[in-house]
Amino acid sequence: MPSADTGSLPRLSPESRRTVGARQLGNELRLIFGRRRNMALLVLVAAIPVFIGIAVKVSTPRPGEGPPFISELTNNGLFLAFTALAVCLPVFLPLAVAVVAGDAVAGEAGTGTLRYLLAIPVSRTRLLVVKSLGVLVYAAVSVLVVTVCGLVVGAALFGADGFTLLSGDTVSVENGLARSAAIAAYAFVDLIGLAAIGLFFSTLTEVAIGAMAGTVVSAIAFAVLDSVPQLGSFRQVLLTHNWLNFDEMLRTNPDTQSLLRWSLLSLAYAAVFFAAAWSRITTADVSG
Repeated sequence: MPSADTGSLPRLSPESRRTVGARQLGNELRLIFGRRRNMALLVLVAAIPVFIGIAVKVSTPRPGEGPPFISELTNNGLFLAFTALAVCLPVFLPLAVAVVAGDAVAGEAGTGTLRYLLAIPVSRTRLLVVKSLGVLVYAAVSVLVVTVCGLVVGAALFGADGFTLLSGDTVSVENGLARSAAIAAYAFVDLIGLAAIGLFFSTLTEVAIGAMAGTVVSAIAFAVLDSVPQLGSFRQVLLTHNWLNFDEMLRTNPDTQSLLRWSLLSLAYAAVFFAAAWSRITTADVSG
């Protein structure tokens, strides 16, 4: 990799920087969504609500059996989206984010293209920002795919007439869809912290699979620690502790302060690990 000093690079006007940045982001998104493995992961998460919906349609689960919200499916198909998110958030969505985030920088270094990217008149900070935006777009699309597939398949299999909240009140379908969008946004924010961890690992190595594995292991470690009750209040600062608490939005009067606090925890992780990734990529001399 070239030296971290970019002082010898030609200066670009603000307009040219915006143009270069937009072009870089477009190229990054084409790279991400052009990889077969990334598209295969999207197909995988899209299939989850389909499989769950068919399974429930064939054999109605008893109350308390299966993942959260599954017993509500026969009453309203919109709950399939929430059930699918509850299934995907602990495993499949973190895996998708880990693959893309771990490959973001390490993949370029491993194939030798990182040296070229850092030789053009664009700072390493801009490069990291573009990589981060690409990962976040993929994470958002992954959550959107699960949610939309869940809503469509659920409505097709079980209908969507009215929407009964967990607190027992019935709201309109429009209100239910608005709550679905809010839950999808919450799930996306949950993944931002993990994406930053993946980017940080990606700046530490030229082996993309190592960065991916490190990110997945981090998510598993958080989940394992969260399952140990002896840790007490320490569990509240673990990244995954509040991931499945989006059921708060399915109550008549959601606790918005708690939802905001839980979201800020993920953003705090993102800030710390993005800063660590920035420090690494702007100072390290990684061979390309």
